[in-house]
Amino acid sequence: QLRLQESGGGLVQAGDSLTLSCVASERSFTKHSMAWFRQAPGKEREFVAYISWSGAGTDYAAAVKDRFTISRDNAKSTMYLQMDSLKPEDTAVYYCAAETKLYEYDFWGPGTQVTVST
Repeated sequence: QLRLQESGGGLVQAGDSLTLSCVASERSFTKHSMAWFRQAPGKEREFVAYISWSGAGTDYAAAVKDRFTISRDNAKSTMYLQMDSLKPEDTAVYYCAAETKLYEYDFWGPGTQVTVST
């Protein structure tokens, strides 16, 4: 069972930057494509960014493209989300997830809160 743990969330001002980390419990992390999702209060969980198992392929939601950068270090079993030019609408709980089948994510972290003030 792959366990995931996010960290790095916090309270920042609009325009600031923040980097989230997701550490996996097992080396099998390297076999999984990974993604970041977020859920704002009163809204459904939404896709943020994706990275292939090798790191060669990435994808972003339109709302964060050109502001967020996803990356991973397989040697450290860790994935990152560099968030720049943060906006109040980026406020949400951010989750990392491991893909087990195409477009299916069966392993999730507990989430980390990101709050962006005006």
